[in-house]
Amino acid sequence: MSINIYVGNLSFSASENELRGLFEAYGTVDSAKIIVDQFTNRSRGFGFVEMREREEGLKAIEELD
Repeated sequence: MSINIYVGNLSFSASENELRGLFEAYGTVDSAKIIVDQFTNRSRGFGFVEMREREEGLKAIEELD
């Protein structure tokens, strides 16, 4: 069962690849998405990471919090 994780307080310069890499240390990442403002195309400072295994996602949350 997969888990979708909200990730807040991201640097505005963070990339989706950096976000993915951070969570890949804990397991398989299906997707990493940083939310951008539709008018300015700038990061809004948060995103979502979907991980394949719930247990791996919970471990990532615990370790990265």
